[in-house]
Amino acid sequence: MKIRNQRDFGAGIMYMVIGLFFAGIATTYSMGNAAKMGPGYFPFSLGVLMFLLGLLVLVNSIRATASIDQIPKFNLKVIGIITGSICLFGILLPTMGVLVAIFALVFSASTASKEFNWKAAILNSIVLMIFTYLVFIVGLKLTFPVLPFFFE
Repeated sequence: MKIRNQRDFGAGIMYMVIGLFFAGIATTYSMGNAAKMGPGYFPFSLGVLMFLLGLLVLVNSIRATASIDQIPKFNLKVIGIITGSICLFGILLPTMGVLVAIFALVFSASTASKEFNWKAAILNSIVLMIFTYLVFIVGLKLTFPVLPFFFE
């Protein structure tokens, strides 16, 4: 058996593990039946479907007709930048407000890309700041600090 498409093979295993995990957890709840579903029926069904989807992806990755694809090496710099950006968001949110935190998150995470362009990153940050404000503050009326503490 030769794994021709490593990405699909890894994705198939991941789907299968996650599906088994959720199906296993769902068995601790009462199942009921199709006419009167219990709290475990739907998660168990989704877990089984996810397992089967993973099995299908895994089998297709070892077929002779599968495209040859290798998993690239982990880029620890990129993982560090993305993780650091999320941590920066969490640190900035309480004192600097959601708008500054979103700008910092998007701009700093954008630097992880090989195609980083600071003008596009600033534009993307501004668009996401506006979207976040409209959806979460105006639309959902969540009570995040919006502006930095010294503006309020």
